[in-house]
Amino acid sequence: MKIVVGSDHIGLPLKDILRDYLKSKEIEVVDYGVCSTEPVDYPEIAHKVALAVADGQFERGVLVCGTGIGMEIVANKVPGIRAALCHDPYSAERARGSNNAQIITMGARVIGPELAKKVIDAWLGMEFQGGASAVKVNKIQQIEAMYLKK
Repeated sequence: MKIVVGSDHIGLPLKDILRDYLKSKEIEVVDYGVCSTEPVDYPEIAHKVALAVADGQFERGVLVCGTGIGMEIVANKVPGIRAALCHDPYSAERARGSNNAQIITMGARVIGPELAKKVIDAWLGMEFQGGASAVKVNKIQQIEAMYLKK
């Protein structure tokens, strides 16, 4: 599996912890930044990561900002992306299992490193279940396609 990670300056410490954690699990990880505490607007990073996932360069992505909300909003603007804000393992499991979320977002001001690792594990450990969930994901894609045609 190949995963891309990114954060703004507020999410940097947690992003670095999660990047290293993923690497310790022998997962290929590419870091799209940021790499310093200099202020950066989260939409720049979220957009870059979401495009890379949508283009198929990476199977999944992890985004971290202060709350995770901004990153989630921006990532979901990229056609084909389903990003989910998760701060507990069950939500992360369902984001992947029911919604086929390719990107997970977290807030460094909301979640601690150890719980964040458990959230990542739950998300990585789950595959899309299809079935009734596939019908719903297809409807999401149909709604998205309506707006791409305009």
